[in-house]
Amino acid sequence: MWEAREKAMKTTGNRDPMAWLDYGPVWLRRDYWESLCERWATGQWQEQSQAAKRNRSTHPEKNVHTSGSVSYVTHSQKLHHKLERAPTFRELFDWTHKRKGTDDYISGCARTIAETYDRTMADRYAEDTPQPDLDPEAWVDAAGGLRKG
Repeated sequence: MWEAREKAMKTTGNRDPMAWLDYGPVWLRRDYWESLCERWATGQWQEQSQAAKRNRSTHPEKNVHTSGSVSYVTHSQKLHHKLERAPTFRELFDWTHKRKGTDDYISGCARTIAETYDRTMADRYAEDTPQPDLDPEAWVDAAGGLRKG
């Protein structure tokens, strides 16, 4: 979609999504393209887009992804196949937040979250007590609390 928007913007020489109505991609139905252009032209979408741009530029260390646009479920399935068992939450986090072929996290933030979560789990559960695969409260605390609703 980003590429389709960029192409329409370059073709028309206009940043207004309503000017792009006749320049949608051939692989998308025209009525869908028109409804997307209308949505992109709304003030709310524009505000959210600008806020996202600011956040990405303000925190470049949080925009380092090793997985592209692959969903978490797909990662889980791939890791399940590789390990020949269901991966733990922590294994899946490491799989998606470490550079491939190394033991380095993609960012200091990811490392801090993993270490904080491990410490919290060790504090909450004694050695003879079985640990759950995921403690949601401990994870939210380690990640810095709720951010989106």
